[in-house]
Amino acid sequence: MKKSDFHFDLPSELIAQAPLPERSASRMLVLDAAQERLTDAWVRTLPDEVRSGDLLVFNDTRVMPARLHARKSTGGAAEILIERLIGGQDVLAQLGVSKKPSAGATLQLADGSTVQVLGRDGEFFRLRFESQEPLPQLLARLGQMPLPPYITRAPGAADAERYQTVFARHAGAVAAPTAGLHFDEPLLQALRARGVQFGHLTLHVGAGTFQPVRVEHLEQHRMHQEWINVGAPLVEQIMRTRAEGGRVIAIGTTVVRALESAAPHGRLAPFEGETGIFILPGYRFSQIDGLLTNFHLPESTLLMLVSALAGRERILAAYRHAVEQRYRFFSYGDAMLIWPPAGSTVP
Repeated sequence: MKKSDFHFDLPSELIAQAPLPERSASRMLVLDAAQERLTDAWVRTLPDEVRSGDLLVFNDTRVMPARLHARKSTGGAAEILIERLIGGQDVLAQLGVSKKPSAGATLQLADGSTVQVLGRDGEFFRLRFESQEPLPQLLARLGQMPLPPYITRAPGAADAERYQTVFARHAGAVAAPTAGLHFDEPLLQALRARGVQFGHLTLHVGAGTFQPVRVEHLEQHRMHQEWINVGAPLVEQIMRTRAEGGRVIAIGTTVVRALESAAPHGRLAPFEGETGIFILPGYRFSQIDGLLTNFHLPESTLLMLVSALAGRERILAAYRHAVEQRYRFFSYGDAMLIWPPAGSTVP
């Protein structure tokens, strides 16, 4: 299987640069693969697509203001993009600099405090913030929301709220679980009134989610690692939902990756740790019956994941339809609800 098998043409003007005024005002393309049917709808009509007893599973990670501006000791500009917190004042981060620093180098933040470069860790740098101020507090004061690279404007004050789900709880992500951005309190209330249940897990989305696949033959690709926590209460919720005939609907590909990682042999169990799961067509899903997701980048691992769920040709045809109908793409864009065909999930 090749990267080029997942190419589609996307006009740049369809890449959403800002959120709509209302979260649930986005459009929603419904792909019912079993019925071979595409329907143009709206996120606010999601309650019409689900049934009483269904369980929606959300990713409750919280995006950190993980982008900081700094200066090297030579005076040159540097940008720090934190990938993850690793304890105390230490982080793994990407550095945007003209020349990569060596271990022992220091960077100066806007308030005069310093960051020491401890060394390299693969593609990332290990940094230590030399400040007595707790790191989350420092980031809240100096950091910016790390908008994706395909959003070409600088982050504004509104992004601090809109590039965050309304149910975000556990700080640690550097990118939003974007399917969750469509949910506001009126939509959640309408879903509750429908008899739908909610569950939560945590996957701290890393900057690697935006990294392009650099190899043509996909068996050579190595996924980035992300931290997940699938707790016992959610496992019990899912088991109870299935026992009572309800469906488990993932809100976002991060939820899919977390649930499937916590069920390596098809049996879900509580799990906390790293995942580098790479889902391609041919994969048999064991934990989900449906997926709400945003539209993904051409040739990306997330496009491959949704192709595994619904079939590559169906997904690419749906994406062509979305382009023709001028849907908005990527993080601040529109949504897609996928009901998979028979046989793509393990009953």
